[in-house]
Amino acid sequence: MGERVLIAGCGFVGCELARQLSRSKHEIWSLARSQPNLPATATWVEADLTNSTIASRLPDVEYLVFCASAGESSDERYRAVYVDGLGNLINAYAGRAPKRLVFVSSTAVYHQNDGSWVDESSPTEPTHFSGKRMLEAEAVAHRADFGSVVLRCAGIYGPGRTRLIDAVRTGTARWAEGSPRFTNRMHRDDVAGALAHLLFHESPHPIYVGVDEDPAPEREVFAFLAARLGVAEPPAGRSDGSHRAAGNKRCNGALLRSSGYQLRFPSYREGYSAMLGPSP
Repeated sequence: MGERVLIAGCGFVGCELARQLSRSKHEIWSLARSQPNLPATATWVEADLTNSTIASRLPDVEYLVFCASAGESSDERYRAVYVDGLGNLINAYAGRAPKRLVFVSSTAVYHQNDGSWVDESSPTEPTHFSGKRMLEAEAVAHRADFGSVVLRCAGIYGPGRTRLIDAVRTGTARWAEGSPRFTNRMHRDDVAGALAHLLFHESPHPIYVGVDEDPAPEREVFAFLAARLGVAEPPAGRSDGSHRAAGNKRCNGALLRSSGYQLRFPSYREGYSAMLGPSP
């Protein structure tokens, strides 16, 4: 039997991480409010991270992963889950001396909106509540009295997350006019793989950017999907200033790759191709 790992928040990423770690014979515990789709060898702990009394429910483990989802896009919920919830988990393990915590953060902590490159050393001055709360949660993670690592993930996609594919297929997708708007992403299997890698890394850095090797203009991604689906390429037509649409930066994940992690899906091409199946 390998190491004992608690995954706090077993959803889209957490369940995949549980599957990967179970294949390596680690003992997996999953903290979630409702029963997740876990491997048969994993154990579910029914608990709510936002409840400060969770300590008595949690097993002694060597490693912690926090990859919970807020469940809704509101400042209140982000604070409750990412800031307070992470604090509750860390407090629950005070004195129990786990070896490491890995916290899944977001590239929303970066404010850059001019197509510039960002990495772990870039300034973080978020203006939207999502980035602000994630940055606050990162500080909570680093204050833990045991080792912590932060993985700042770009947009996570993969099996079952077909919003972009569906928008191109149905003809509702539009790309923003003007200079190229860069988008960043990481396949779910690579997020889980990177988390497993960082859990057991001998001497990790405190922060990594979790992203594939190709920060691509959204028009390019739309054109690729249209060609694979055999439909017309989406036209220009969106110029809104929404939080999601306004993002325009190129995230550099070289540090993660230099740590020894090899991407399974180096770009959106491999990732979406795996989702769409063989070319017609």
